Amino acid sequence: MGIIGEKLDVDFIISTGDNFYDRGLTGIDDPAFHQSFTDIYTAPSLQKQWYNVLGNHDYRGNVEAQLSPILTKMDSRWLCLRSFILNAGPDMAEFFFVDTTPMVDKYFIDPEDEVYDWKGVLPRENYIKNLLMEVESALRESTAKWKIVVGHHTIKSAGHHGNTVELGIYLLPIIQAYDVDLYINGHDHCLEHISSTESPIQFLTSGGGSKSWRGDIKWWNPQEMKFYYDGQGFMSVEMTQTEVDVNFYDVSGNVLHKWSTSKQLSSAM
Repeated sequence: MGIIGEKLDVDFIISTGDNFYDRGLTGIDDPAFHQSFTDIYTAPSLQKQWYNVLGNHDYRGNVEAQLSPILTKMDSRWLCLRSFILNAGPDMAEFFFVDTTPMVDKYFIDPEDEVYDWKGVLPRENYIKNLLMEVESALRESTAKWKIVVGHHTIKSAGHHGNTVELGIYLLPIIQAYDVDLYINGHDHCLEHISSTESPIQFLTSGGGSKSWRGDIKWWNPQEMKFYYDGQGFMSVEMTQTEVDVNFYDVSGNVLHKWSTSKQLSSAM
């Protein structure tokens, strides 16, 4: 990541959640913050702003710790919020970060002996309703050339976890209605690019930071499945007003898959 980051002169880095495996942080003084973040991403090119969403494993720890400004004082790169918007330049691109974990039923119905930190989420129905209203409003009002939604959970995936049914119900209709270009997620421990026969949305999984090589892939329509890699790696997104270039890399920085698209500049009225 450091070498590719230097070549691309990256502006910022995104984490798609499960920032601290396997049970988040115990508190703001948890040494895992340094062991899994500060002391790992030491390359000069990665000393940029990091934008982080929460994953289901983060909810197994102290969520407030990851959201705490004290961590940002400890490492100025760190920014983690439940849901937020990153404006990457006037009329250029907006990134909509969505807290997907509370949408998934099984963490509430069948937590499998795990304890989740739902402070700030309950009552769940109100939280989800308000979150979806905010996402829809923000997408509707956005004038950005490119709209990118980032969440931890998959919408479309052939990996171990597969599709997240609840996101297909709650989130997918909204991002289809407001012309989102990319949906970027983690959760499945692989690298993956699925297109959609229903809309121009590209579904990009970048969950190859750890615990990869699971060896299980579900059948997927070959017309939609553009790329699947069960190993470790990461992805990059380069954008201009008219072009987007996405690259997937293995741990050695070798390019495994490329995808590009373009849009015309809007003519001045």
